Amino acid sequence: MGMGRSRTARAVASVCILLLFRAPGITQEHDPPAVIRLVDAAVAARFENILGFTDVEHYAVYRGGDETHPVAEMTVRDTYKKGVGKSYAVLSQSGSSILLHFGFKPLLENEQTINQPGNIEKSWFNSANYAMTLKDDIVQKLNGRDCLALQVKPRQVAPNLIIGTIWVDAHDGTLGQIDGVASKNPSAFSGATRLMRQYANIDGYSMAIHARAESDSALFGRIIVTIDYSDYKLEIKARK
Repeated sequence: MGMGRSRTARAVASVCILLLFRAPGITQEHDPPAVIRLVDAAVAARFENILGFTDVEHYAVYRGGDETHPVAEMTVRDTYKKGVGKSYAVLSQSGSSILLHFGFKPLLENEQTINQPGNIEKSWFNSANYAMTLKDDIVQKLNGRDCLALQVKPRQVAPNLIIGTIWVDAHDGTLGQIDGVASKNPSAFSGATRLMRQYANIDGYSMAIHARAESDSALFGRIIVTIDYSDYKLEIKARK
């Protein structure tokens, strides 16, 4: 009887050690083409069902690596209408007039261009726009969600398309985070730009909650732009 208890104890200890060394990622078997199809379906569902939304976006610019004191800030209300695009209403702004004009203004104009009908589809994180490869096949906890990492490379170059990694929900394929380098340098910042954006599930769809872009340029030096998104109100297509 004592030997039986001993073997049981050793077995339990072995399982605990295995679980410990597997955390925080859990290795599972995932079919890469099936994961990519799941991602494509999530992107299509988002576009099909979100008829419009509004949110409040706070932009901040930092120079020289100091991320405690922004040199310019702007808060806008973003309004998106499917089939129309985006419009922005400035709620407040402060700081460097040069950065407000040459940094924020082109950034908002670029977002409007990207979201125009006929353009918006070209920026989606799907297999039509990106070559995707499943990385490691490990489920990772990301902001409380079980996520899979995919290496992505755009099929064409553009400032809004990245070379890097996206993390998607392992259950429904919705975006959790993106991280990479812009495949083409934005005109406002001449140096290579690194982009990161985090998403949360809002009313069943992935919506951006925080973004960060970092670049170097001859005109401005090292520039960091952060964006915080809040107060989402979604207009969702009625289910039949």
